[in-house]
Amino acid sequence: SCDASQLCNCSSMGLEFIPPGLTAKITGLNLAHNRIKHIQSQDLQQAVNLKTLLLQSNEISSIDEDSFQSLEKLELLDLSNNSLAHLSPVWFGHLFSLQHLHLQGNSYRDLGQSSPFSRLRNLSSLHLGNPQFSVIRQANFEGIEFLHKLWIDGSNLSQYEQGSLKSIKEINHMIINIRSINTFSEIVRDLVHSVAWLEVRRIAFSSVAEMQVLRVMSSSFAKKISFRQTLLTDATVPEIVSILEDMPKLVELELVDCRLLGTGQWKMEFQAKKSQTLRVFTIKNLAIEEFYLFTDLQPVEDLLSLFTRVTVQNTKVFLVPCKISQHLQSLIYLDLSANLLGDLSLEHSACQGAWPSLQTLNLSQNSLSDLEMTSKSLSHLGNLIVLDISLNNFGEIPDECKWPEHLKYLNLSSTQIPEVTSCIPQTLEVLDVSGNNLKEFGLQLPSLKELYLTRNQLKTLPGAAPIPNLVSLSVRRNKLNSFSKEEFESFRRMELLDENDSEWVENTMVQELEQACPPFRLCLHKRDFVPGKWIVDNIIDSIEKSRKTLFVLSEHFVQSEWCKYELDFSHFRLFDENNDAAILILLEPIQSKAIPKRFCKLRKIMNTKTYLEWPLEEEQQQVFWYNLKIALRS
Repeated sequence: SCDASQLCNCSSMGLEFIPPGLTAKITGLNLAHNRIKHIQSQDLQQAVNLKTLLLQSNEISSIDEDSFQSLEKLELLDLSNNSLAHLSPVWFGHLFSLQHLHLQGNSYRDLGQSSPFSRLRNLSSLHLGNPQFSVIRQANFEGIEFLHKLWIDGSNLSQYEQGSLKSIKEINHMIINIRSINTFSEIVRDLVHSVAWLEVRRIAFSSVAEMQVLRVMSSSFAKKISFRQTLLTDATVPEIVSILEDMPKLVELELVDCRLLGTGQWKMEFQAKKSQTLRVFTIKNLAIEEFYLFTDLQPVEDLLSLFTRVTVQNTKVFLVPCKISQHLQSLIYLDLSANLLGDLSLEHSACQGAWPSLQTLNLSQNSLSDLEMTSKSLSHLGNLIVLDISLNNFGEIPDECKWPEHLKYLNLSSTQIPEVTSCIPQTLEVLDVSGNNLKEFGLQLPSLKELYLTRNQLKTLPGAAPIPNLVSLSVRRNKLNSFSKEEFESFRRMELLDENDSEWVENTMVQELEQACPPFRLCLHKRDFVPGKWIVDNIIDSIEKSRKTLFVLSEHFVQSEWCKYELDFSHFRLFDENNDAAILILLEPIQSKAIPKRFCKLRKIMNTKTYLEWPLEEEQQQVFWYNLKIALRS
């Protein structure tokens, strides 16, 4: 069950005990989703080099006190979703290297009289609580001074002793699932100076009287507040706004999967000194049952002038009142995707004077149907650079369109257009027309650098001469039968993208690493490469400036024709034996003999160095990310 790096996967095997014979070689052990009931003293005694131990989703009800005594190198311990009725401080007494501890989903009602965590000096993330968890005592968190993430499932937490969380000097991200507003306010009182990002889940703000208890929040130094699965009403929204407005350092407010009872009839009394710090406002999946009766939001107009980024996704928005748009003077990013905006309502929303600073606009997945009208409605946005109008049903495309004069990125994918015409603006550097019904592409676009033509009906490659600056072309899933050597040679200086791999990198890996605590800074070709510079020079420069380089390989890539024309890896010192800057990720099992022979150093690294393999099973993926982050930080 163990791979080359001694990560042993024994999950979902129906095991009733920890298997015997564990040795010092093992660095990771996954025993999740079994039927283990008891952990005995000798079970893990020899596994002295263990760094990851996953025991979640078993039936563990008892652990011998010295079971983890020899695991001084352990960094991740997951005991979540078991049957532990109490927590013993002795279990964790020798886990001096422990960084991540997951204890949620058990049956303990409290954490005991003292702190179970007092010896865990390197603890970075702690997840605890369950539906029975009801008491937090004053000494429970002694010994912890700093946490990247603290997650408390306190849905039935009813007793909180004042000062219990005050011993923690700094918490980067606090998530609390709680119902009692009184208990929540007592917790907030202890966190006013320590928490940077406070995320509240499953709380109901339904009565004005209750909201007075939350006034303590206005003293909080938090920079970001998130509400998830929260109930709001017309009566409580003004109270919440008033509290948030007073928070001295609040930059970002987020509402996700919340519910609003009401139609926006808010009685607002804003202070003259309205919030000077709030810049980012996000709403995702807000349920408003009577959305069609919603008002023009005039009461909040004066709050909007300093916002720089606004996201309102999947919230049944069918109109942004012109006055609201005109008040968004500082807005540079606006995401209104997955809503109900039509051609006429967009014309009203983007009225003259609306969004004067806007650079990025996402109108994907709305109800737009007239491309000429859409482009004209937005044409006065002089600073607009990026426009996403994908997943709208345009169906046809006019010969001429009027666009914002500095538009560089246009996403028209999955919009049912049957052809491309001179409606497409000449200023573009990136054009995505994937997922349409295109049979040919013959446009002259002198500035275009990236072209996405995936999932169309193309039988031939577009001509290279009309798009002389192109460096990236994606043509997967078309009807390309064959093309001449001359046709292909005309695109030799170009990167030919494999959408499968890039989708995993951009949508999965980037999200995970850039949202880690602390976050990693990644260099991505689409986002960070210098425009106009040859792709090879960009790659080499980026590698030289980076601490680590990730190589993501898939079976599709090594078998593809493009592989023959890709970069020669032998130029890079990254693959020298004593260089640990290169980290290899396999998206699926690949034999080293399947790698083309001319990539000799890449074949060698697969034989002599440890590589990480992406697991398809969800429970394994946590271990993968954990090991990747360790490798990146080494």
